[in-house]
Amino acid sequence: MSRASFPEGFHWGTATASYQIEGAWKEDGKGESIWDRFAHTEGKIRTGDTGDIACDSYHCFNDDIGMMREMNLNSYRFSISWPRILPEGTGTVNAKGIDYYHRLIDALLSADIRPLPTLYHWDLPQALEAAGGWPERDTAGRFADYADVCMRAFGDRVDHWMIFNEPTIFTVMGHLVGIHAPGRKNLDDFLRATHTVNIAQGEAFRAMRATRSDAKIGTAFNMTSCEPAGDSEADADAAERWHCFMNLWYLETALKGRYPDAFVNGTPFDKMGVREGDMDLVKVPLDFIGINLYTRTIVKHKPDDPWGLQAVPVGPMGGNDGPKTAFGWEVWPDALYDIIMRITRDYDTPVIEITENGCSYPDGPDSMNVIDDQPRIDFYRGYLAAVARSIEDGADVRGYHAWTLLDNFEWSEGFAQRFGLVWVDFEDPARSRTLKESGRWYGRVSAENGFEI
Repeated sequence: MSRASFPEGFHWGTATASYQIEGAWKEDGKGESIWDRFAHTEGKIRTGDTGDIACDSYHCFNDDIGMMREMNLNSYRFSISWPRILPEGTGTVNAKGIDYYHRLIDALLSADIRPLPTLYHWDLPQALEAAGGWPERDTAGRFADYADVCMRAFGDRVDHWMIFNEPTIFTVMGHLVGIHAPGRKNLDDFLRATHTVNIAQGEAFRAMRATRSDAKIGTAFNMTSCEPAGDSEADADAAERWHCFMNLWYLETALKGRYPDAFVNGTPFDKMGVREGDMDLVKVPLDFIGINLYTRTIVKHKPDDPWGLQAVPVGPMGGNDGPKTAFGWEVWPDALYDIIMRITRDYDTPVIEITENGCSYPDGPDSMNVIDDQPRIDFYRGYLAAVARSIEDGADVRGYHAWTLLDNFEWSEGFAQRFGLVWVDFEDPARSRTLKESGRWYGRVSAENGFEI
């Protein structure tokens, strides 16, 4: 029997997001976010749920840390709520918001768990959305100001930072497809938003580095291995364009100061609002690359694609060869190996952290309060083996964060999808937590820094 082993000092963790777990949506001076507004709009969330309480981690974060300690984890990727720090997105800092994250960070450090905060996991202050949101270029400056506030407040104890979570997803889903906040469906808004976000990433990096020169700063990029649907050259070219669009639109800009060639007729710089000198603004030497990956994407050529990519995914998530999660996503561990190795080859072996990887299954407590979620264990076993294989083949992967610590508010799906290693009883006002068998398995992997395959 072979063993999947990981380097000494490897970071084992979980990932969460502020709106999905914190609750306390209008307590202690917190401002309204676009997700507060979106979830409170009838018909936007499939189940009618909101994140008003979510997992109540604002009040129960010590319980969350207790669960992490039980799983022997040494890293926690969480996100800071921008409107909890700056209720209007700019201006006066909310001292109670700062205090909450002080307490969270101190508790993590006391538990020997690395705090890995993400500055933006989709909860833009509603006041900034009213002023134009991400399509408005000025939002980049407001974001850099917010990044500076956070670094000045927490940078004395936090060494590693993430700027954005999945910029492709929150711009596509929020501005083009419209199923996430703020619910826009406008190609021009989307294109402008992508460029503003790239500028914001660069400006935030420089603001943070100016305050603490030795901080390690990255971004969590949503990625997928892109495979052609057929053997034709057209499908192969389409898969490559989809890779450029989905995986590189915010990475190539940072590391090489240019947009990748995703659009057949050239990058639409005018519609994006690109100005002279902007590519100097977007270029920054990220210290590490965060990879969020769930499955692969099968892509085929589509000449009449209205986006200008002439490429479309054949299915919503993945192909039809592997088993499916409860969300209908294909389980395909090779996708993680493939994208790690592609990024390793194309960007000269950068430092990589797997900042999200996980699955949704509905398994709940039995009569003995045991949650036997074997499919989730099988999922993690396959994807972690892929990570170990990539390290053996030369990739510099230094951490893995399971999505997610807790069953939580899963965006437009509400509480219908459960991704957690910990079961949360949303019918219980106390939001009681129960460690699933997958969490116990993951805890053994972390303690042993590996597992038998």
